[in-house]
Amino acid sequence: MQFVSLKLKIYFADNFKMIPTLSKFASVAIKAGMGVITLTTDLGNKDFYQAALKGSIISQFPAVQLVDISHEIPPFDIQYAAFVLKNAYTYFPENTVHLIGIDSVFNQNTRYLALAYNGHFFVGADNGIFSLILDGPPTDAVELNIIQDLKYLHFPLTDIFAKAACHLAKGGKLTDIGDPVNAVVDRTLVQPVVEKDSLRGSVVFVDSFGNVISNISKELFNKVQRGRNFVLYFRRNETIDQMSWHYNEVPEGEKLCLFGISNYLEIAINKGNASGLLGLHKGDIIRVEFRK
Repeated sequence: MQFVSLKLKIYFADNFKMIPTLSKFASVAIKAGMGVITLTTDLGNKDFYQAALKGSIISQFPAVQLVDISHEIPPFDIQYAAFVLKNAYTYFPENTVHLIGIDSVFNQNTRYLALAYNGHFFVGADNGIFSLILDGPPTDAVELNIIQDLKYLHFPLTDIFAKAACHLAKGGKLTDIGDPVNAVVDRTLVQPVVEKDSLRGSVVFVDSFGNVISNISKELFNKVQRGRNFVLYFRRNETIDQMSWHYNEVPEGEKLCLFGISNYLEIAINKGNASGLLGLHKGDIIRVEFRK
């Protein structure tokens, strides 16, 4: 496995946080002749499972560029994993392969798929996660027909998934490793409730900084707001009535709301943990009222 050293440029983009241009990292890897495979799993960093997966991939494709998106997905939480991967994969160049290891243990009723969408490849179990990541039907999709090594029956990540990901990262075709499928398992997320003068949403994600991210998109917010003032209500009758552009726009320790890199309404505390200090957790309700 080869590594590429880059100086990462920091920049402001619209109302995004200051973030590194990670896409340049992967672009250089592609130009250097290395296939890129990203890993999103619930394997954690404590056990040997993650290392076994990486070892299997590197053994098959020594020149691969492996990128960890996250191994700290809560076990079996495909909604959490979908949010993480959906907000990360577009920073990678076309033809990147995204291997998904969430709720992927052997199950006779679950298909293993590889699919193409938006210039990227995705490999994982057909447990509903693809429908949460993609904004439309895949360009192409196959059910993997790779013969499984019975020694790895209970850990298909190191066998079928790794083989499929390496095949695609080397430039192989989907049709070489599977049979076409017409649809993936569909799973629907809870959507915000829209009324004339209000929105009611819920917390769908809490990041490692304690920032609380809702299911209210910037597009939906602007559509209902129509230039009006707003008040955001959440736990314990806390309120926020100003939209910030960045986290440091308020004094340290003060709460704020903004549309971050995910473009979903976010509640945060400057230099603080909003989830812990405000008592906001996944599934909690938030409400936005619009006023003239």
